[in-house]
Amino acid sequence: MNKIPLTIAGAEALRAELHRLKTIERPKVIAAIAEARSHGDLSENAEYDAAKERQGFIEGRILDVENKLAHAQIIDPGLLDADGRCVFGATVTLEDMDSGKNVTYQIVGDDEADIKVGKISVNSPVARALIGKYSGDVAEVQAPGGVREYEILEVVYV
Repeated sequence: MNKIPLTIAGAEALRAELHRLKTIERPKVIAAIAEARSHGDLSENAEYDAAKERQGFIEGRILDVENKLAHAQIIDPGLLDADGRCVFGATVTLEDMDSGKNVTYQIVGDDEADIKVGKISVNSPVARALIGKYSGDVAEVQAPGGVREYEILEVVYV
């Protein structure tokens, strides 16, 4: 399987989720199944069906998170030395050439991406257009509304 790129913060978030699923969610759903079983006939027991479905979801998510952590390539953006190039983990300040607005994004793994906090997936159109470029370069992004141009103002590794 391919390596899954993660920042240190992303790996810690996955470890925390795995811990929560195993120590809180799994015991809670096991107790819910036991409680539903105690009500008798399982063939018409909606609580039992819902608890079993929830258990399936939790066990699937545990396997998914364990797999991602097992195949993770953890990258510390603070230790990168890419000579000012846009790479995974870099924090990039851009100027939209049309509107003149500045935005700052960190290029992270798929599981870490959250546009609300300025983290974009390495597989997003914006990140793919930025990878390999330097401060001062212009990146053309193929967006649904057409091509957008961004000037790279600053690239930092934090």
